[in-house]
Amino acid sequence: MRKPQKTIDSTNRRASFEFFFLEEFSAGMALTGTEIKSIRQGKFNMSDSYCLFNNNELLVRNLHISPYEKSTYYNHDPLRDRKLLLKRRELKRLVLKLNDQGLTIVPTRLFINERGLAKLEIALAKGKKLYDKRETIKDRDLQRERDDD
Repeated sequence: MRKPQKTIDSTNRRASFEFFFLEEFSAGMALTGTEIKSIRQGKFNMSDSYCLFNNNELLVRNLHISPYEKSTYYNHDPLRDRKLLLKRRELKRLVLKLNDQGLTIVPTRLFINERGLAKLEIALAKGKKLYDKRETIKDRDLQRERDDD
């Protein structure tokens, strides 16, 4: 019997600072064997990643998954575009919403579900202005002070 893998649940904190999240989706990812092994080791970075449509497929770009150390020459490219797996109805909904000005799709969380599959939580997001970011910092500081008391 296999030992259960340690749980991987990582959030993109930079995205929550830069964007307002309007709607969230959970998407599967088309990965190679060495990519999922690196994710299970926790060797990935999604701070600069974003999603885009290419030929009616949703792709995530700049999701850095480090090469697997124990692999041979069959290793993967760390920054390759990875296809996201969503239902057709959800993809159509995202395409329609993206036509609105100022909206984008950003990855917010990467986790491994109970079946052992890597999932990427994405959000339809609107960019924050500078004064919104200041307000976020102020709210976070007030919350921190309340927690200390």
